[in-house]
Amino acid sequence: MSPDLLPQILLVAREWPGSIPGAPHQHSVDYASMWAGAHVRPIPATTSQLQEEAKWLKRTVAEFDRLAAEEPASGVTRTLGVEYLEAPDQAYQQQDAASFKKETGLPGFRKHAKSELPEGVALGYEYETFCINSPVYCETLLRKFVLRGGKTMQKNLRSEWEAFSLAENVAFVINASGAGFGDPTCFPTRGQTVVTDLVHVQKTITRQNKDGSWSFLIPRFFNGGTIVGGTKEPDDWRQKPCVATRKKLLEEGLKIEPLSHGDGKITPRKTIKEVGVISDVVGRRPTRHGGMRIEVEERRIPQYPNKDMNCSVIHAYGAGGRGYEISWGVANEVLTLASPLLARL
Repeated sequence: MSPDLLPQILLVAREWPGSIPGAPHQHSVDYASMWAGAHVRPIPATTSQLQEEAKWLKRTVAEFDRLAAEEPASGVTRTLGVEYLEAPDQAYQQQDAASFKKETGLPGFRKHAKSELPEGVALGYEYETFCINSPVYCETLLRKFVLRGGKTMQKNLRSEWEAFSLAENVAFVINASGAGFGDPTCFPTRGQTVVTDLVHVQKTITRQNKDGSWSFLIPRFFNGGTIVGGTKEPDDWRQKPCVATRKKLLEEGLKIEPLSHGDGKITPRKTIKEVGVISDVVGRRPTRHGGMRIEVEERRIPQYPNKDMNCSVIHAYGAGGRGYEISWGVANEVLTLASPLLARL
């Protein structure tokens, strides 16, 4: 999008970026972006929905690659990703360096030899990827938007169509509300993690267990500690962190922590009492049955009789837990939908 258009864009939100990176003193459970890990962790594109998301991920990888090289202060950092699977399906087993790079844009794929695998793990592999310090990154994006002339408004909208009342001659509205406005196909997926002082962690490691649970470590570079996680609990509306869950997350995280540096110079923490907890985090991932909704919806709004055309909303919500890793691909889709709407002005 042309920079000339930024002064004509109004960004409306109930909540905004703002915290000390790695040490949030308070947060909203519905604003998960600021408290995410976050990392780029591809999954095999075995369905039409996942194939679409893979295209968005690949586009995002290209932008993260640029940011890590040209704007390291943005909070995007290159690192090594490691996956351990106790019961990998065929799609995981069939991956190789060529297919992985083609699907994700990420280099460095290497399957681990059996001698490298932790006990109980059937498949392990590594690849070059990115970790994002989410508070730093969100604040960077907002700062760039404002410095280029974009406008902001703090408001709790009740409907995407309400946005047409906020300014004169609104061309269209982009509904990037996360969970939509009353969409019955949307639901929360509760995630609980722990921000810790394990600052020596240099790789993002994920272990998928046979029972469907997993453990992960996500280093939050720029002195943001390390995220230890995590849970994936659909339709769970609990806001408070569960003490028993925290204990389990830390215990499982310590099992993979020695694999996160591997140089022999770091003494692993042996008990959870040795781990400094900065914060317990609970967030609701805005999930949608069938995947993201990305489309244009038009309707006539009676209270705007001076408009000679329908009001247009571009919907772009329901990313679940993949918001960061598909973000730039989704933005490109939105831009494609916006172009003809801009052309008719």
